[in-house]
Amino acid sequence: MSDMTLADVSGEMADIDFTMLSTRAAEGRIASRPMSNNGDVEYTGDSYYFAWGHAHMVGEIEADPNVGLTFQGSKGLLGAPPMFIAVEGVGKIIRDKVAFVEHWTPDLDRWFTDGVDTPGVVMIHVNAKRIHYWRGEEEGEIAL
Repeated sequence: MSDMTLADVSGEMADIDFTMLSTRAAEGRIASRPMSNNGDVEYTGDSYYFAWGHAHMVGEIEADPNVGLTFQGSKGLLGAPPMFIAVEGVGKIIRDKVAFVEHWTPDLDRWFTDGVDTPGVVMIHVNAKRIHYWRGEEEGEIAL
């Protein structure tokens, strides 16, 4: 068992660009897809991702806001085992362009060519409720 803090886990997550966002799909199935944090890495328990409003995951979050995020870090110094992080949280769809600005980065323009004014873009806000982490034999949980 380990006693990592949210700040410790945040430091590990800062170097991980992609997560797998999991939602409950039709008939109770679990659907997962990769999402980028877009460099928004000051993790305090809240994650933000941009997507198309017509995407299946948006409807799935609106139907059941319980979501999961999974992260895998690279190997640590001197061959240390990689870090694995699983976040259980509550998702919310945000359609407010003013809120988009706080989390928007120029890299997003690749997918959303009109920036925050791109028709149909939404932001997914995931508020963590519990975080599990593993690195080799070290493991622990942070309840938020």
